Amino acid sequence: MRTRATRRGLELTDLGLGTAQLGNLFRVTTDDEVHETVAAAWDAGIRYFDTAPHYGVGLSERRLGAELAGRPRSEFVVSTKVGRLLVPSPETAHERDGQGFDVPADPRREWDFSRDGILRSVEASLERLGLDRIDILYLHDPDDHFTQASTEGIGALIELREQGVVTEVGAGMNHAAPLAELIRRADVDIVMCAGRFTLLDDEALADLLPLAADRGVGVVAAAVYNSGLLSTPRPAPDAHFDYQPAPPELIARANRVADVCERHGVTLPEAAIAYVLRHPAVVSVVLGARGTAQVRSNAERAASPIPDAVWRDLADVELIPEALA
Repeated sequence: MRTRATRRGLELTDLGLGTAQLGNLFRVTTDDEVHETVAAAWDAGIRYFDTAPHYGVGLSERRLGAELAGRPRSEFVVSTKVGRLLVPSPETAHERDGQGFDVPADPRREWDFSRDGILRSVEASLERLGLDRIDILYLHDPDDHFTQASTEGIGALIELREQGVVTEVGAGMNHAAPLAELIRRADVDIVMCAGRFTLLDDEALADLLPLAADRGVGVVAAAVYNSGLLSTPRPAPDAHFDYQPAPPELIARANRVADVCERHGVTLPEAAIAYVLRHPAVVSVVLGARGTAQVRSNAERAASPIPDAVWRDLADVELIPEALA
């Protein structure tokens, strides 16, 4: 699989594996499914793996670390995140997690973008992952804590980078504007933008992507299917966009994009991946998966050749900007 180099020399594969499913996102992922998922990703050439303490309150990190333990450390890149500190909570251990993961509610998450909280979070992540360094460290969803995260928080990440504990630092968010602001304020290397640069959402094109390209900051694009709307050749009538029922106008727009794709023998999800990778600031597309079939499907889609005429035709009917045709 093709790789793209970041500003500090990390080689990210075009496709990265998002591992929220390893943390039992929405339902239990069995140990066999975990092994099959990571093994299939490795066999497909994927060498970039993204996780976070938030995913299953540490379960994703532990499982990913165990699966990568026997593989050469120089051959893969791992990113994890800070901002949700995991704190023991035996009083809620009999409950299930209330944030989308089928795990016990012990430990619990506490928002913490302080230097001390970040250092404690990184130490715990290294232990769960079984690693002595982290390749990429993101501030995780600091929307409501941006003042602290963009000062004390990013300062702690830069300190860890200078110490060699991490190689590259940045933030992962669902909004483009604060990521652009963080790039303006701090010496960040890479950002993860979820859902704001897709065939249906061009928010990141207004500010984030041009600024990132100008500053040499890599952009990892996540949620390029917009929660499912672009994940099938034709969107279902009850398709979701950003984890909510998709508005009729967006479903209609997705069908118009699919019309163009089909004329060239291309599927909507194939185009969704390829479109994002066309931008020079994008260094990888991260897709979540559970099991061999989903991983292989994503890899095959990412490898599918897309005729240039697809982009020209989409631009002609104003479904993508002319600059990206």
